[in-house]
Amino acid sequence: MKVFPTFLPGVSGCYNGAVPTLTRWHLRTALVCLVLGLVALLLAAVPPLAGAWFALALVPVAVHLLVMGWATQMIFGVAVWMFPREGKDRSFGSPVLGWGAFGALNLGLLLRIVGEPLQAAGHPAAALFTASAALQLAAVLALVANVWRRVRAT
Repeated sequence: MKVFPTFLPGVSGCYNGAVPTLTRWHLRTALVCLVLGLVALLLAAVPPLAGAWFALALVPVAVHLLVMGWATQMIFGVAVWMFPREGKDRSFGSPVLGWGAFGALNLGLLLRIVGEPLQAAGHPAAALFTASAALQLAAVLALVANVWRRVRAT
């Protein structure tokens, strides 16, 4: 006896096991960020492993990997997948906005990961941090624009 049906009338693709490509990328990238964030925390907790100055830089790197890379990315992926789809084609939204959000979020995260050790080593990194924040804001705005109409009462 099947516990979950493979098809529900009126809910195309709900339980057929097909996860959208964009969602798979978000979720797998989130899992990689979870592992990297925990490794960064481990290295930061044992300064002799990484060097004292680098261990200090790893704490904000770990926080960003865990908050923006893991948690936020996981939320993005699930939102794209699970929010009600609209239109006759039951679309997951604009691919341009969806992939734009993915790219901006991860490029912003990468700039932050590069900037923290540079700043800890005494190099100016304000431009990297500004670009990182702008890209992450752009990612959030792209996600909101992509799923806003999908949040409805019925």
